[in-house]
Amino acid sequence: MTVFVIAGGLSHERDVSLRSGRRIAHALRNRGLDVRELDVNADLVAELLADDDPVAVPVLHGGLGEDGALREVLWTLGVPFVGSDGASSRRTFDKSIATRLVDAAGLAVPQQVALPDDIFRELGAQAIMTAVGEKLGFPLMVKPARSGSALGAVKVDAPEDLPSALVGAFAYGKMVVIEEFIVGTEVAVTVVDGPDGLVALPPVEIHPASGVYDYEARYTAGATRFVTPGELPEAELEAARELAVRAHQALGQRDISRTDAIIRDGRPVFLESNVAPGLTETSLAPLAFEAAGLDVGEVYAGLIEQARLRGH
Repeated sequence: MTVFVIAGGLSHERDVSLRSGRRIAHALRNRGLDVRELDVNADLVAELLADDDPVAVPVLHGGLGEDGALREVLWTLGVPFVGSDGASSRRTFDKSIATRLVDAAGLAVPQQVALPDDIFRELGAQAIMTAVGEKLGFPLMVKPARSGSALGAVKVDAPEDLPSALVGAFAYGKMVVIEEFIVGTEVAVTVVDGPDGLVALPPVEIHPASGVYDYEARYTAGATRFVTPGELPEAELEAARELAVRAHQALGQRDISRTDAIIRDGRPVFLESNVAPGLTETSLAPLAFEAAGLDVGEVYAGLIEQARLRGH
């Protein structure tokens, strides 16, 4: 068996993906697996097909990696791979869709408005922004609908700041979501689908120095304090674990996911989910593995064997 760790790509999150890929490749080699690292280019398909017994581990963030495109290609090639399939990835990656599905499953979600860029031209930007502000109130969060690592995500405290926030978010895609700002403690819960079923690992509490867990807070060492196991009451942490498992199921995910939520008044509110959790030195999933007495290589070696047995 050859394990192909696929990382990089051309998304805005290329650097994060490469760092995640290097870490998982190193961890798997330490467990004695034959690992090759591949980027996304014209040689990728040929290299996979040239191997007699390939298994893929997509560690792409953003774009092709999380929108389901690469996973559809792997399925078409008959290459077993770790993680959610193409359809689940598409549902999860688009925040305007994922939030509705999680809401339909009976879980708490923020009030959200999803708008494409052309609606502002057709109906008038000022009228729409005024209506959104009156509906959701301030502060609020503006995010690209299809992007990760909090790229383009901005907290907006006042109406006059909304136009620039929208321009920034639209730089990452044609659809944005505008949400009520949820005040509370942010947590991230990694869910692993193992031999004994779905297991929610210890939640990681997130305390950014800036007050907002944006791109800089995520990937700048020392900009955020992470606490795991969490300091919140056990009942609240257990509720976060339950929300993560139910979101995993509602979105049709498999193998591994990470769900982000905010504990507000003792109750977790879903923010978003991720089918390709980051594995960098400042990422959250490895902290959850460590708190559970696991390591990256151990978790992914098990998921690789699971993918082989599944066959796709």
